[in-house]
Amino acid sequence: MRKVDVLVVGAGPAGLSLIRSLAGSGLSVAVVEPQSAAALAEPAFDGREIALTHASHQVMQAMGLWQRIDPDEISPLRSAKVMNGTSPFALGFAAERENVDQLGWLVPNHLIRRAAWESVQGQADLEVLDGVSVTAIETGSADNTVTLSDGRRLTARLVVAADSRFSATRRMMGIGAQMRDFGKSMMVTRLQCERPHRNEAWEWFGYGRTLAMLPLPRNQASAVITLPPQQIQELVAMDDAQFGRAVTGFFERRLGDMQPVGTRHVYPLVGVYARRFVGHRYALVGDAAVGMHPVTAHGFNFGLQSQQRLAQLINEAAGQGGDIGATALLARYERGHWLATRPLYEATNAIATLYNDSRLPARLVRGAALRVAHGVVPFRKLIAGHLTQRMA
Repeated sequence: MRKVDVLVVGAGPAGLSLIRSLAGSGLSVAVVEPQSAAALAEPAFDGREIALTHASHQVMQAMGLWQRIDPDEISPLRSAKVMNGTSPFALGFAAERENVDQLGWLVPNHLIRRAAWESVQGQADLEVLDGVSVTAIETGSADNTVTLSDGRRLTARLVVAADSRFSATRRMMGIGAQMRDFGKSMMVTRLQCERPHRNEAWEWFGYGRTLAMLPLPRNQASAVITLPPQQIQELVAMDDAQFGRAVTGFFERRLGDMQPVGTRHVYPLVGVYARRFVGHRYALVGDAAVGMHPVTAHGFNFGLQSQQRLAQLINEAAGQGGDIGATALLARYERGHWLATRPLYEATNAIATLYNDSRLPARLVRGAALRVAHGVVPFRKLIAGHLTQRMA
């Protein structure tokens, strides 16, 4: 049986970032991924644009990921606006108020995935097991034994799951998750705008639908449209001309005519929070630990934080000749990641629930909540500061 120190399940951005963070540790690492290496090297465009905070930018630079992304595909986020229904009032955030050039950055998800894959090529003591999946995990005192779909078996002192918010290995380890199914679908697509967006993002809680507009280079925008699944399918069935007219209407022509320039992608809207982040010689990172509702655009930022937090503890233990899968080490990771994510996860779900309720009492509360938030300067500073904070 092949023996490794760390086995990572899932070669998405969080899993690959963890592998990159373990470079130079002297630990042997293997990654298991159902996709082929060719697909990982050239990930397909999936419509998603990832909003990155200053802290995430800093982490990606330190790992060498940021430098691998074409600067022409990165869009600085200079301001943001939150709107409610038909009200002309909006809660606003601006980079200049925070004495920074931008609140954050928008980067296509497939380019982050490609950069993460490129960053681990040639990494010492790394084995890529592509085209296979994990079918079973057996726990042992000094290591865990993992069985793969092709019959191979490996032992690892620590198994780390980065296999999506619907993690199969999380269930194998008997770890449940709090799942919040919002009963909606989210469509993402790119459009060419007639009027300049000035690098401003919008979150628009309408009545019956939620819209987001993320500014992209070349005066394009990523439209994020949240509706019941049947209405999303109606949009999917439209030709480009019909779809462009529909989305232009959704945004009330605030950016003029909006013409589709990319494919349309649909995702179910489900939030996930694992009941535990660790098990016996086992840890969860990325969406396998916390799968956020996209309203705060913070999912991948939490994923980067989780891998960095875990990698730091693993590297420290390895450097001191300690046990990288020790219960105390994993407990420290779990406690730190819970404190960093739980408050925003609950707040995000509360916001999504309130602002997707179009009944009259909720409409009144929705409008009042935005005005209160606007009037409480420390609250606005807290949100803006969360975007622009840097790692210590």
